[in-house]
Amino acid sequence: MILWPARAKLNLALHVVGQRTDGYHLLDSLVCFVDIADQLTVAPAFDLSLTVEGPFSMGVPVDDGNLVLKAAQLFSRETGQGAAIHLVKNLPHGAGIGGGSADAAAALQALAQLWGQPLPKKDAILSLGADVPVCLETAPVFMRGIGDEITTAPALPPLWAVLAHPNLPLATPAVFATLQQKDNPPLAPLTGDFWSWLEAQRNDLEAPAIALCPQVASVLNALRGTASARIVRMSGSGSTCFALYDSADASHAAKAALQAAHPAWWVEAGAIMV
Repeated sequence: MILWPARAKLNLALHVVGQRTDGYHLLDSLVCFVDIADQLTVAPAFDLSLTVEGPFSMGVPVDDGNLVLKAAQLFSRETGQGAAIHLVKNLPHGAGIGGGSADAAAALQALAQLWGQPLPKKDAILSLGADVPVCLETAPVFMRGIGDEITTAPALPPLWAVLAHPNLPLATPAVFATLQQKDNPPLAPLTGDFWSWLEAQRNDLEAPAIALCPQVASVLNALRGTASARIVRMSGSGSTCFALYDSADASHAAKAALQAAHPAWWVEAGAIMV
């Protein structure tokens, strides 16, 4: 049996810099991963199967509509070369933190190890979704293009994050459709003081997400009200927002305060993989 974490993805900054004629949006984003994760296990089996449990398992398909099984189908397999895949769903849906894409990336890596095969080709992986290639990473990276251009980011300082989600999902296509300006400036070069640099960047999807789900603004304001928060921003297309801290103690104190004030929200704290 092979266990593989599907870590939450955070877009510390996300600029939408254009749109192709085929409709795909062009992005420029600094992406990191947090040690908050779904958990995927794979074991040898004659057939291919998927079972799901966990706090966010409700409504997760276990047929070919699931990205995990779509990822498995990208491998060449002989008859009888299957896998029993089990997913513990700890991350909320429609949350802008990877979710199904992280699960698919974890499946690709775990099944490649189980079956002794290389990962499928880049275009095949990208066909699963724009976030799947970046979710194969662990260290901070820049993600550009339609998600197909990934480069290593400079070393970041130690970071801890609190993630807060109002338990109201947002559909990524709807958020992009609401975005008015599609050709925004790209990220500035990451030089000098990291915090000053990050403060000057943005998430271009934040305003359209708030227009669709005003509770996102409430989450952002609540995070800004926590002690020692350095940066507060929405991740991806939402509706998860995050705050960054200098220490684990500060992040756990902020998590406790948010959970007490907003018991209906999903709130977690974790270290960023730097």
